[in-house]
Amino acid sequence: MSTQNYNRYEKARIIGARSLQVSYGAPVLVDTNQTEPVLIAAEEYDEGVLPFTVRRD
Repeated sequence: MSTQNYNRYEKARIIGARSLQVSYGAPVLVDTNQTEPVLIAAEEYDEGVLPFTVRRD
């Protein structure tokens, strides 16, 4: 992820979108013992491995 700082709404949207992907079978991008998609997505977010960008208009 870029060095951009995301506000709490953007962070929630990113984690929500990623957890939906994980729940539908997308490959997990980090080594984790978590089983809940939202916790996996949060861990991926914290490690900065998510390929999401936020466009502010």
